[in-house]
Amino acid sequence: MSRNTTRQEIVAAADDLFYRHGFDHTSFAHIADAVGISRGNFYHHFKTKDEILDAVIEKRVTDRVAMMERWEIAGATPEKRILSFVYILTVNGDKIMQYGCPVGTLTSELAKLNHAARGEANRVFGVFRSWLARQFAAAGCEETQADQLAMHLLMRSQGIATLLNALHDTQFAAREIELMREWVGAALAPIGDSARSAKTA
Repeated sequence: MSRNTTRQEIVAAADDLFYRHGFDHTSFAHIADAVGISRGNFYHHFKTKDEILDAVIEKRVTDRVAMMERWEIAGATPEKRILSFVYILTVNGDKIMQYGCPVGTLTSELAKLNHAARGEANRVFGVFRSWLARQFAAAGCEETQADQLAMHLLMRSQGIATLLNALHDTQFAAREIELMREWVGAALAPIGDSARSAKTA
């Protein structure tokens, strides 16, 4: 196994363990055991847990960017692309119910620990915010409104994820996801009406 491949496996295992057990409750030994390597080999790749955390955050940012690039390809309209974000809660519902939102749980934990990497962890939210704002802008929203709509959608998504994790109420989550879908349509409807009016004027 190459050095780069081993490093990638360490980061992937740490990503999963940080999500399921939390950063603070995951040790070098847990990660080494998950990958199946010796402690000595482990230290060739990472000297501290904070180094692993930085790599995990970078992986999460990269993974989300790649996911949104796939949404760009699959979604013919801004609304369809935005709904891809909404439906994350459906696709990942079982994991969210058991462990919470992978983005929200890490940022919350690092904030409680007053960890130096808490700002870096927030980058994942920033990636979603920027992408959603671009989609609302592509639909015709002006810049400030697009960002406000993006933040509102992020807020609703995080609220649903938190309550789904706490209450395990899948019917509640399904209703709220449908309301979010309707909200997206309603938020974009006046813009579509204005565009159609401009064309016929």
